[in-house]
Amino acid sequence: PRAGLLPGSLRLGLSLYERVVPAYQERETWTRQMDFIMSCVGFAVGLGNVWRFPYLCYKNGGGVFLIPYLLIVLVGGIPIFFLEIALGQFMKAGSINVWNIAPLFKGLGYASMVIVFFCNTYYIMVLAWGFYYFIKSFNSVLPWSTCDNEWNTPSCIEFFRHPNCENGSLANATAAPNLTCLQLAEGHSPIVEFWENKVLGISEGLDHPGRMNWEMLLCLVAVWILVYFCVWKGVKSTGKIVYFTATFPYVVLVILFIRGVTLPGAYDGIMYYIKPDWSKLGEAQVWIDAGTQIFFSYAIGLGALTALGSYNRFNNDCYRDAFMLALINSGTSFFAGFVVFSILGFMAAEQGVHISQVAESGPGLAFIAYPKAVSLMPVAPVWAALFFFMLLLLGLDSQFVGVEGFVTGMLDLYPGRSYHRYKREIAVAICCFLCFIIDLSMITQVRLYPGYKAFNLVLRPTWCGEAWRRTFRHLTDTVLDHSDHMLIFITPCVCMGIFLFHLVNYKPLTYNNVYVYPWWGEVIGWCLALSSMLCIPVSVLYKLFRAKGSFKQRWAHLTTPVWGPHHMEYMAPDAHSRAPALPPCNADHNKVIIFESVM
Repeated sequence: PRAGLLPGSLRLGLSLYERVVPAYQERETWTRQMDFIMSCVGFAVGLGNVWRFPYLCYKNGGGVFLIPYLLIVLVGGIPIFFLEIALGQFMKAGSINVWNIAPLFKGLGYASMVIVFFCNTYYIMVLAWGFYYFIKSFNSVLPWSTCDNEWNTPSCIEFFRHPNCENGSLANATAAPNLTCLQLAEGHSPIVEFWENKVLGISEGLDHPGRMNWEMLLCLVAVWILVYFCVWKGVKSTGKIVYFTATFPYVVLVILFIRGVTLPGAYDGIMYYIKPDWSKLGEAQVWIDAGTQIFFSYAIGLGALTALGSYNRFNNDCYRDAFMLALINSGTSFFAGFVVFSILGFMAAEQGVHISQVAESGPGLAFIAYPKAVSLMPVAPVWAALFFFMLLLLGLDSQFVGVEGFVTGMLDLYPGRSYHRYKREIAVAICCFLCFIIDLSMITQVRLYPGYKAFNLVLRPTWCGEAWRRTFRHLTDTVLDHSDHMLIFITPCVCMGIFLFHLVNYKPLTYNNVYVYPWWGEVIGWCLALSSMLCIPVSVLYKLFRAKGSFKQRWAHLTTPVWGPHHMEYMAPDAHSRAPALPPCNADHNKVIIFESVM
């Protein structure tokens, strides 16, 4: 199939075909192409670009980390990113029905639906935390900057300097007089106590759920309502909202960067961020960190990009879009590093400690290190509100696009014209409500850690090489160049190498390197991971078992594409050998014969 103008005889044949074949529901499309670009930017550019990439870059040799990062972007990130968008655009379907291009491997679609559902369930908690911090920022004195709150313990210390411990005592401590260095080492920062005692309310362990945090419950309800009204009307409304949610974080990043580089210690922080350490290139962990970061930040393997691509015009240049979006994503990650480490350099200078003692990743950066840094700045509430508003927007568009991807995949399972008027609104409401019910377990005092997501994201693009090969083959005449066939082998091998490294180097999960999860907690985690992994082989075996004929016949039948009605509109006259089969009907066969002769 190739896009192009249809000759008059072919248009006549199509008109006869439309009279024979029952009409199908035309798929909604983006109002303008920029809506699609901004939605992809909003989904792929998220919290991982701000709180994970800068730390990994510093940890793995500074500027040297860009070498494995960019290399894996070229051989792994961009090809899979492009493949997901192109598949959705070509098949005009979500993450499940898109595998009609190779029906035997439809389990890949079910696996992505399971993964994106889990992601929607726990990712919203980060938004709830960010929303809570954002509300608390509207105080003259930030609640995490002092030790005189109800959640603070006697060991809370507002400000201290480790170099002052040279003589075994701390003369200018504000927490208590005559504080020894031993007491100082056992002390807690007010921001840590605010995070662990007030926001999380950590219990003794996984078997002690404790009470529910009602303030976090209200924040959770608020963000889910916000997500629902961003998604419920489909891409027509979502494409407009992302113009704000995807662009305003860049405005905040620029403001924070300008403020950060003017602070004392900012230069040292930036140098620690980009200073190259060439010896790191020989460590396998550096290359694995680069690969996993790309999978996380590019949001591949979730099926949401496939759903976004399915609303494109059939002849849209998705090849160009993939490269442009990859450049935006990686560029944002690199720029965010300057913003983060300029602030962390200031924080290290203020506390008189090494930059390595304040550089953290994940929630530790977003909810401990950065809030501590802004509490040391003049007019601290303003900078805190800006930072957490940016965090909220970065996560919000990723969240509602993830919900859109899940809902699109589910609705595509029940196509047709006879559907409820508010089918989409009801489906979105059910999805949000189910995720909310599961989220109730995450606002108790027990700590649930989604550490098995990496296995799911990396395994899905590598599980079945035959699915990869056939997908590329069927897309070759439409959106691929023959030079891209090398990616049939290189990209799956890169993904499989990352997966095997994770598997070989697997270690039991811990929280804060102190609490080790019990064995039954590990079992629950692996069950969650396997719930998506097993979708692929189980689906393959089920389809092969249910099909008829010899194994060769079953395989040939199940790997033959099931074309959609929209493909007929772009079928070229010389593509008779690949023409989609006409659906069975009871109309006059002469019309069918006329149509086939025209083709």
